[in-house]
Amino acid sequence: QVQLVESGGGLVQPGGSLRLSCQASGRIFGNYDMGWYRQAPGKEREFVAAATSGGNTNYATSVKGRFTISRDVAKNSVYLQMNSLKPEDTAVYYCNVVVIRVTRTAYWGQGTQVTVSS
Repeated sequence: QVQLVESGGGLVQPGGSLRLSCQASGRIFGNYDMGWYRQAPGKEREFVAAATSGGNTNYATSVKGRFTISRDVAKNSVYLQMNSLKPEDTAVYYCNVVVIRVTRTAYWGQGTQVTVSS
């Protein structure tokens, strides 16, 4: 099993910044991708950004150029630096880890609320 603990959410004004953190523990070793998803009220969960085990990063079009994902392999952690935040970024943000073995197994954090409002 893998446990994920997120932190860093909160209330911020439009144009502001926040940094989310997620630390994985448990049976986390080998190849695994780490990323972030979000879910706004009344909407489906959507992909935000990912950092693969191969060192690549991917972003949703809506956040490209404003958000930056990074990971610290030694700490089993992933971060999401969010700049130029907009009200439409308001959502619960979930950390996601995909452990790659013979199959791919996904784990989720409990979520952290990000609210962008004046």
